[in-house]
Amino acid sequence: MDRIDSVVIGAGVIGLAAARALAEAGREVVIVEAERAIGQHASSRNSEVIHAGLYYPAGSLKARLCVAGRDALYRYCAERAIPHARLGKLIVASRDGQLAKLAALEQQARANGVADIQRLSAREARALEPALDCAAALLSPSTGIIDSHALMLSLLGDAEAAGAQLALESPVTGGEATRGGIVLRVAGMELLAERVVNAAGLFAPSVALSLAGLPAAAIPLAHYARGVYFSLQGRAPFSRLIYPLPEAGGLGSHLTLDLSGQARFGPDVEWVDQVDYRVDPARAAAFYCAVRAWWPQLPDGALSPGYAGIRAKIAGLGQPDADFVIQGPAAHGVKGLVNLFGIESPGLTSCLAIADAVAALLD
Repeated sequence: MDRIDSVVIGAGVIGLAAARALAEAGREVVIVEAERAIGQHASSRNSEVIHAGLYYPAGSLKARLCVAGRDALYRYCAERAIPHARLGKLIVASRDGQLAKLAALEQQARANGVADIQRLSAREARALEPALDCAAALLSPSTGIIDSHALMLSLLGDAEAAGAQLALESPVTGGEATRGGIVLRVAGMELLAERVVNAAGLFAPSVALSLAGLPAAAIPLAHYARGVYFSLQGRAPFSRLIYPLPEAGGLGSHLTLDLSGQARFGPDVEWVDQVDYRVDPARAAAFYCAVRAWWPQLPDGALSPGYAGIRAKIAGLGQPDADFVIQGPAAHGVKGLVNLFGIESPGLTSCLAIADAVAALLD
């Protein structure tokens, strides 16, 4: 049986950031990934937004790690020349009945330490984005966009430069917590690891369930909320991201721009039982209705199916949104194991801060 200091399960942005942090701290690290390439699930199927930290309950891990991660990520992008842009975004109340909810979101943002949030009247919002129709808006200058694949390649490069190794097509099929360490069955072989980071994203609960000796009560149920995106044909008349107020299960079908200026709308929310990335073109009808609440001039026939992603949720339909779970030995009793559950948005923004938290638990 091969012995290794640290194994990171999952080569999405969170796993790669954790592997980088451990390798740069002098650990021997192997990253095991079930897919043929890195970042094949949530890490490459999202809005590629650097979030400011507006939405999350004050003091929650999402709030704290988003704000810390945002600042760390902007610094990291500047140092590594990772393509990104601090475009800013507008969160809009499309009618007077939403003004109280907009004011509450502003208070939440300030409680989370987002000091640059600005309240705009309808006239002020239209001065920034003339095509926008709204009753009022919040301006978040700290929101940006990023090339998530370039970020992952940079994190992997840093980890490998510090000695980490990546094993693709290497799913974890089970394991056991023993006195001598954590035994993992990986691609037909066994590894004995002193430290294990379960960063398997959508599949983190099922990986945890496969580890004998880990209490089942410590493992949350996985819930999948699919969101689809539709691309806009032609150029959008907006230079910033445009978000409606949040909805149950997500942040609402918003407009994001990629680094070339191409616009897309999404994601919506659809609760599903399995991982399925198909996009039903018929869902476009709801997008036209939602977007025209703040962009009435959206032309008929302007939306084409884009792609889908799935949020790694640990709270189901009708339940309050759950916080990130960064679960160390104090929570489950297995020495050297950290489970990462429910790492949905703002996970991309928070990746470096989450990695620091993981490294601290394993130090």
